[in-house]
Order: sequence, then C-alpha cells, then structure tokens
Amino acid sequence: MSNTLPQVSFVIPLYNEESNLPTLVDRLVQVIDSSELSLDVVLVDDGSSDKSREILQALALQDSRFHVILLSRNHGHQLALTAGLSVAQGTEGVFVLDGDLQDPPELLGAFYSKFKEGYEVVYAVREKRKEVFYKRWAYFLFYRILKKIANVDIPLDSGDFSFISRRVVDVLNQMPEESRFIRGMRTWIGFKQIGISYDRQERANGYSKYSFGKLVQLALNGIFNFSEFPIRFLTLLGSSAIISSVVYFIVVVIKKFFVNEVIEGFTALLFVIILFGGIQLAAIGILGEYILRIFFQSKNRPNFIIEKQIMNGKVK
Repeated sequence: MSNTLPQVSFVIPLYNEESNLPTLVDRLVQVIDSSELSLDVVLVDDGSSDKSREILQALALQDSRFHVILLSRNHGHQLALTAGLSVAQGTEGVFVLDGDLQDPPELLGAFYSKFKEGYEVVYAVREKRKEVFYKRWAYFLFYRILKKIANVDIPLDSGDFSFISRRVVDVLNQMPEESRFIRGMRTWIGFKQIGISYDRQERANGYSKYSFGKLVQLALNGIFNFSEFPIRFLTLLGSSAIISSVVYFIVVVIKKFFVNEVIEGFTALLFVIILFGGIQLAAIGILGEYILRIFFQSKNRPNFIIEKQIMNGKVK
C-alpha cells in the first residue's frame, strides 16, 4: 500500500444513510477508478442510529481508499463536516458533498478544472431543487434575505457542495466558531471563487435529516454570524418608537393647553402598551441570540468528539 497522500479528498457527512450507502460507495468507486487524480474519501458518521456505522467500518477496513470518522454522538451536519475537513489529507483540495446523492460525485472533474484555472473555491449553484414547494420557497427567500443583510457577499442558492483548495481548508480548520455556517465562512475567507450551476436531484432513498427546526437554526447561524442588521434594526426600531412617543406627547400637550381637550381611550392606551412591550421583547430575543452564541463560544469546548477513526485501513 502506498503512503502517498491523495491530491483530492472527498468529505461526506452522513447520518442514518444506511439505505443510500451501497449506491453512494459504488458511484464513488467508479469516480476513483476512472479518474486520473489520486483520490480518497472521508466518510463522517454523525452518530447514526441505524446500521450506517457498521457498514462504514467494514468498508474502511476492506478498502484503504475509504476513511471513516465515527463521532461520539449526533453533533449536527456542520460540525460533522468540520470533523471531516480536519482530517482530510488532499494535498490540492477537498470535494465536499452530502451522502444522500443529491450532490453528484461525478461532477468532480468539472469542479477540479475550475480549480486548475486558479479558483480557490468552486461552489455549486442550485438551478432547480426537486423538493416540496414550501422548502423551495423557504430556501429561495432565505438566500435572498441573507444576501441583502450579510456583511459578506454569500452567493445565492449555494450550499456546502463545493471544491475547496488546500489553502482554504487549512484556514477553515483554524476558525474556532461553535455555531458554524460553513458556506458563509468559506465566502468570508476570500480568494478567487466561482460558481458552477447544477440541478439538485431528489434523495435516492430515505428522508431528509434536516428537520424544519434544524433548518431554522442553520438560517439563524447564517444571519447572526454574518450580519449586524438585527442589531441595527433594533436601533432603528427604538429610535422610531422614541420619535413617535415624543410626537404623540407634543400632540397631547397642545390639545390640553391650546384646545382644552384631553385625549381619552382605553383602546389607544392598550395598543401603545402592547406595541412597546412587543418591541422590548423582540429586542431581548435578538440580543439573546447574540449572547447565546457568545456564551457557547466562551466555553471553549471542542466542536466535536471522535469516537473512532479508521484511516488507511487501520483503527486509531
């Protein structure tokens, strides 16, 4: 067995993908065998509860081109991807994709050719998504809102599916964020980047492990990690509330002393109380999102725990 490091490493996070693994492995083997590049695969099991872990361990012990990272529990997609990037050995770069076969591994050649043209990051742009309509609309709106308010120019409709150069991978591995939004971090790093359009396919088998709650959490990480807009919006909202209150006070004083009329009405008072109470609660919630991220980051815990690692056919 050669100890030569691969040129490119696939990094694929997995969670309960037992039904997709045979097809995924077959397609990866075909890509590896047909490519002129030296390739290997890092498969990260994110605490699966099905037979994925057993299948992956047997694969890694049988074929040294496949390396397996078993995390101690389910840490979440972004941290599982982070774990894979931390051990990937590709000397030229890393090809990131999901294990549900919505991201075709056969596109490596197209991504790699752009990398050879001098691009440090080649990201996939989803032209079509074969998913339920409400998810398509949610993604559509999120990316466009984020692009408007983010302090970096995050490309529209681009996910984690990408080719990342060795230099960018090394920088990502140095970034200690606990609430990770890797597509935003990747953009923040800079260097030459370009998108490649593709049609995102349906899942081969099974169901999406990204629940609505997890998607919301990912979206919040994107917004609060890469935008000052929520805080600035609070400032604007508070200023508007103060100005409105001053104007209303002046109107009341004028009516009292110059028109001899006092404004009455329980409904108006109730409306004002509810309005300002709602603004205060919203402000506390937005501040809480930032404070929560500071709190977890300040603990300085490791982002993930590796239970077992099988590299080059050997258990570590």
